[in-house]
Amino acid sequence: MTKSYIKSYRFSLFCIALIWVLCLMPVPEIKLSEEVPFIDKWTHIIMYLGTCSIIWIEYYLKHKEKADKNRLLIGAVIMPILMSGILELLQEYCTGGLRSGDWMDFAANIIGVILAAIFGSLLYRKFIVK
Repeated sequence: MTKSYIKSYRFSLFCIALIWVLCLMPVPEIKLSEEVPFIDKWTHIIMYLGTCSIIWIEYYLKHKEKADKNRLLIGAVIMPILMSGILELLQEYCTGGLRSGDWMDFAANIIGVILAAIFGSLLYRKFIVK
């Protein structure tokens, strides 16, 4: 990665790194888990919605003239989905039982990515394309 790329996408890269750390560290049991139905799934949706939204926004800020839809599809949709699948496999097979992979977490992550893509597309049509 070049310095320019890191500088241009520093918030996106920070959020991606944060997701890796959070997904591979042991999860403490909290009382909120018992009180809020599906809090784990909501957390996954929000993590990926937030991160992918930041990817879209940072991309648009750097490419105001013309967005490359293929690059966005790869960088803001396909790559986060692949990352999510890899993380779920790593949780299942590489955390020594401290974490477990969950296909429903993977589905929640995909929902977050898709919501961010919808948000990003609307943002593009509203503010970028004139």
